[in-house]
Amino acid sequence: MLPRGIIVGSNEFHREDNVSRVEIWSVRVIGVNKKITASQRIGEIGEKAANLQFLRIGFQFDGRSRLEAGIDGIAEVMDNDQPTAKMIAVQVKATESGSYAGETDAGFTYRVRASDFEYWRGSNLPVILVLYRQSDDTFFWKSLENLVGEAERTLQIDKERDVLDGRAKDRLAALTVAKQGHGYYVPPLGGGEEAIINMVPLQLPEEIFVAQTQLSTQKALARMNKVREGQRYDWMIDETSLWTFCDPLTTTVRDLVERDQVERIETDFLAQHDAVDQQHKFAGLLRHTLAHDFRDLLGWDRKKKQFYFLPSPGGVARKFRYLGAKQKTQADVVSVYQKSKGEGPVDYVRHHSFHPRFERLADKWYLIVNPSYYFTSDGERALNYPDALLSGKKRLDTNSTVRGQVIMWHRLLSGMDFEDAGELLTPDTKTDRIIKFGLPPSVELPKSVPEDVWGAKAQKSRKPSGSNEQGSLDL
Repeated sequence: MLPRGIIVGSNEFHREDNVSRVEIWSVRVIGVNKKITASQRIGEIGEKAANLQFLRIGFQFDGRSRLEAGIDGIAEVMDNDQPTAKMIAVQVKATESGSYAGETDAGFTYRVRASDFEYWRGSNLPVILVLYRQSDDTFFWKSLENLVGEAERTLQIDKERDVLDGRAKDRLAALTVAKQGHGYYVPPLGGGEEAIINMVPLQLPEEIFVAQTQLSTQKALARMNKVREGQRYDWMIDETSLWTFCDPLTTTVRDLVERDQVERIETDFLAQHDAVDQQHKFAGLLRHTLAHDFRDLLGWDRKKKQFYFLPSPGGVARKFRYLGAKQKTQADVVSVYQKSKGEGPVDYVRHHSFHPRFERLADKWYLIVNPSYYFTSDGERALNYPDALLSGKKRLDTNSTVRGQVIMWHRLLSGMDFEDAGELLTPDTKTDRIIKFGLPPSVELPKSVPEDVWGAKAQKSRKPSGSNEQGSLDL
């Protein structure tokens, strides 16, 4: 059967002997009736609609040629009509009407094709999927940057959170920020706010003691470990000299030094030294002194290099009550999680913690507080494989959570009127604390930090036994 629009003719040719006859067919095309399919039409409508929607948001959108194989266009993040050169690859899937798979008032699911899945994984740009339905003119979107396996090809679409409109611009902008290196800046596109910096200024004693010693650090530690009472580790050995903020002749540290070779000098002589190695050693002394000052509340993990809340003296779980940014609040700083809700053996214990770093800026020393979490099996012994728990809890953290943790650690370190285990502690309660802390600096941001850039809320974690909270901070 020949196609429509084709005329076929024939001519006969005869040999002289009239033995055989050959027919030669000639074919001439006079025209073909073209037709645009419904799929092509709705696809084109979807791309044009997405283009217009990105313009409404305030982003630029450039469509690709007809040779595209899985990316329909490139969206450029704009901040108040100012191009940022931050690009997002966009794939548009359009439908004329009907319901999505499993659609309810709250959301639906969408399964991506395996070929598209493989294509997007190789992209050097963040890729998003935009779903457009013409019948109700709705736009939904989903980031595809975290797809890692076959099981994640089914996308969960939230009809409130995943709408492609002006409310999504901060989350879209956050996709373009590199997540590697020592830190990264998330471009805030909303209004301004005050932000605190996780750097707490130190107030150091005016004098420091430098004593001669014949012991190495290892031998000094071994000797101190034999002391039954009054062990102190708030010192640091620099070759043949020992540094400490406390007079060694009045404590058990006297057994580590030459008692007739103790000198009292101004702290600035060592604190303001220009040599980098001397600054590192002074920072080590500060860390040892901090550990000694808070030995009743904080433990130190040498392997992970972090301070963490110790379990309460009468049990394991511990609450910390303090004055937050605006009101009195509390946090479950040590939380017990059981394999069954409220019963059964302990699965793990989560402790609020922070990684300390001491830095000198100009002529001032600061403690940089990086909040984190520490996991044990019973409150004392470190958990063998805590990485999955740590990453899961980190995904739950928001801007306000991290801000609250910085405030909480400052309140603890500075001793600003807090309650612990029901007992009121004031700055005068611990008179032997050597390092004092000032207020963390704050800056006024021209733009607010968008809450959405901290990632989607994960499923709620299991509740700690004997508590109605999830270990979050009430600010």
